[in-house]
Amino acid sequence: MARSQLGKLLEYLAKEIVSKPRAVKVGEEEKEGTNHLMLSVDPEDMGLVIGKNGRTISAIRSLVKTAAIKAGKEVFLELEEVSK
Repeated sequence: MARSQLGKLLEYLAKEIVSKPRAVKVGEEEKEGTNHLMLSVDPEDMGLVIGKNGRTISAIRSLVKTAAIKAGKEVFLELEEVSK
């Protein structure tokens, strides 16, 4: 499945934040007209992506949601935990 613009944006943002960009994976699926994006990163980078008091992941969600609104879409972003 081809990656959407929202998926590409999420992948770009995540790769710029983490220390292991090769471990960044973005999954996508569409359910009931809403794009569901699943982000997984290396367990060591989870704290960087979440940020202090969840501020970083909140900012990422805001950017992706803004891009989705401009494209006339709805989006839901989930941060997946990956065990090593």
